[in-house]
Amino acid sequence: MANEFAMLELLQDGETTIVSFGGREVLDQINIAACREQIAEIVKRNQTKTLAFDMAGVRFIPSGMLGLLAALRDMVATIQILNPSNDVREVLEITKLNQIFDVRDEPTL
Repeated sequence: MANEFAMLELLQDGETTIVSFGGREVLDQINIAACREQIAEIVKRNQTKTLAFDMAGVRFIPSGMLGLLAALRDMVATIQILNPSNDVREVLEITKLNQIFDVRDEPTL
């Protein structure tokens, strides 16, 4: 198994865990199942209440990643989508995920 997580960057700030994707434009190389397991482990270990995904630089999210984001709702109190591009913001609006996630622009990690 190659290191699928080389592009994932994690930052813990109190009860908030921030996941970024290393500025990748397309998230099609991610092993979604393994990513979910890794994030679940981090959430439990750090007692994360807010899980934030910094989407800076991301222009395309595959449907599997959208499913992963939706599945993570049961693990934490709040999911934030930070710095979405116009394309990502549009996908969140079309899928109505912007209604269940806190979507905002923040300073990039």
